Amino acid sequence: MVRITEELVRQRSEHNNCEIFSLEEISLHQQDIERIEHLDRWCRDLKILYLQNNLIPKIENVGRLKKLEYLNLALNNVEKIENLEGCEDLQKLDLTANFIGELSSIKYLKNNIHLRELFLIGNPCTDFEGYRPFVVATLHQLRVLDGKEIERSERIKAFQNLAEIEKQIQEQEQAYLLKRRKEKEEAEKQMQEKKEKKRKQKKHNLRVNGQRCTDISATNCYSVEGRNKHQKTKEENKDYELIMEDDDDEERAFWEEPTPHTPEARLEAHRYIEEKKKAKENREQLKKEKQPRTLITPEGRVLNVNEPKLPFSLKDDEENNQFILDLAVYRYLDTSLLDVDVQPTYVRVMIKGKPFQLVLPEEVKPDSSTAKRSQTTGHLVISLPKAKEVIVVKPQTTTCKKSCDTDKLQRNLRRKECTEKLEVDPTKYSFPDVTNIVRENDLNGQGPLKLQQQNNLNTNSLSSDLDDDPDVPPLI
Repeated sequence: MVRITEELVRQRSEHNNCEIFSLEEISLHQQDIERIEHLDRWCRDLKILYLQNNLIPKIENVGRLKKLEYLNLALNNVEKIENLEGCEDLQKLDLTANFIGELSSIKYLKNNIHLRELFLIGNPCTDFEGYRPFVVATLHQLRVLDGKEIERSERIKAFQNLAEIEKQIQEQEQAYLLKRRKEKEEAEKQMQEKKEKKRKQKKHNLRVNGQRCTDISATNCYSVEGRNKHQKTKEENKDYELIMEDDDDEERAFWEEPTPHTPEARLEAHRYIEEKKKAKENREQLKKEKQPRTLITPEGRVLNVNEPKLPFSLKDDEENNQFILDLAVYRYLDTSLLDVDVQPTYVRVMIKGKPFQLVLPEEVKPDSSTAKRSQTTGHLVISLPKAKEVIVVKPQTTTCKKSCDTDKLQRNLRRKECTEKLEVDPTKYSFPDVTNIVRENDLNGQGPLKLQQQNNLNTNSLSSDLDDDPDVPPLI
């Protein structure tokens, strides 16, 4: 049963910043609501209220909504018009496709003097003879009935024949009420029969499942785990297929069965749909849920498991007599999602619910083990001290080696302090005189000096033949 809660009302009042006290319009349609409540206390300023396509059987808790102008209760299970006298400003009332058979209950709307539009299409009362003239004559303030305007001539005729029409309506109402009593009794009987059938089916299913479980446990062998898992999956698939076939048969039988158009049948159909939805969700959850991985066999053998598929390395630190496990945990994973469990023979790390388990080559000390997380890489480093303590003897250096080393150092220092120089015997080596490399006699007639002498001779020979003009500048 869905109820009107404060959370639901606030969700539906987003257009008003989720404020309830000043709310003027709210839509609560298609919520499977079975009762009107709390709105007359929380939302006093409501003007428009949508409650169509629910499972409301009675109009109630609306009388305090003095400002209500439009009420929509179409596609519900209302059987009588009542409790609307306090809605002083009510102008439009929609009761389409309900189960109103007491047409005389329209008289309760006489006090709603502002009522202009009324919709009763799809109700049993619309099949009564004289339905429209009775409503037109009873409610003087109406202007539109079932989407059709009321003309003046139609109203006059309705007033003239009101006495006869009232008698006809009363007789038809009594017949309808008797019919409704019988329908209710039949619906109750059918409900009880269906409940008994369901109980029997549940008992039968439990017996069958129990037999299957005993068969599985009898043939189960821990030594051959893969075969057992394969058999279990096969049997589960068969069970699922059988359940699906049974459900299909039930659905066909349910929807093909002829049912009367009553509020009880509508409620039953709605509950059946809800049950099917819940069953589907449960099956999907069972499919999604994986069986827990076996970490330790029934024989007590610990298994190596790496469900998160993380790279790791196990190093044997002989100097410190310990094992170092480096697990490459995701860098940005929160440390609160890690759970480390160190045992003497194995290590188990839960990463977001996924187990990583490693069997150790030797026994370790769980109490003195430590786990650290790298701030740069995010790796989880677990140091596991070995249970067996090993005394490591360090080799000592002999005195002769030490003395040799000191002698070498002293020699090197002496060499650095005194610098050695090379001496050369001058008698054994002769150095040439650089100043007398070129002789003066050899310079005559060689190179540019020879050319200069010839030029001088030519000038002397020419000077005897030519006159010296002082105005001509000398040649250089």
